[in-house]
Amino acid sequence: MIFISHTMRLSDSEVDMHAIRAQGAGGQNVNKVASAIHLRFDINASSLSEEHKRRLLNSKDSRVTKDGIFVLKAQQYRTQERNKIDALERLKAFILQSTKTLATRKPTKPSKSAKRKRVDQKTQRGKIKALRGKVDF
Repeated sequence: MIFISHTMRLSDSEVDMHAIRAQGAGGQNVNKVASAIHLRFDINASSLSEEHKRRLLNSKDSRVTKDGIFVLKAQQYRTQERNKIDALERLKAFILQSTKTLATRKPTKPSKSAKRKRVDQKTQRGKIKALRGKVDF
């Protein structure tokens, strides 16, 4: 059982993980040990609510395919166990970002005193420029 939050859980069967070889420069284990994890999560077939599914599918994340499958490759660590934990944490973060609702922006307007100060500064600047043109050198 994968715990996302207090109210949200995924069963282990919903997440498909396979060990693959990690890319990049290696040492003695290069091309021998499958330490990276390839995680696949089918959003449409998951037990998440319809609202969360919709948000995840509409996200602009490039890890979500057109078929609605979240694909992740975890290869940051040297051991398979640590990469598995990392992959599940990243999946959890991806799902949790769909639960956050953004507050709608309320446009604000300047206060009366701010408007008055701006107009006063403009008139003051206009008077200075008008006086500058009348002074003879």
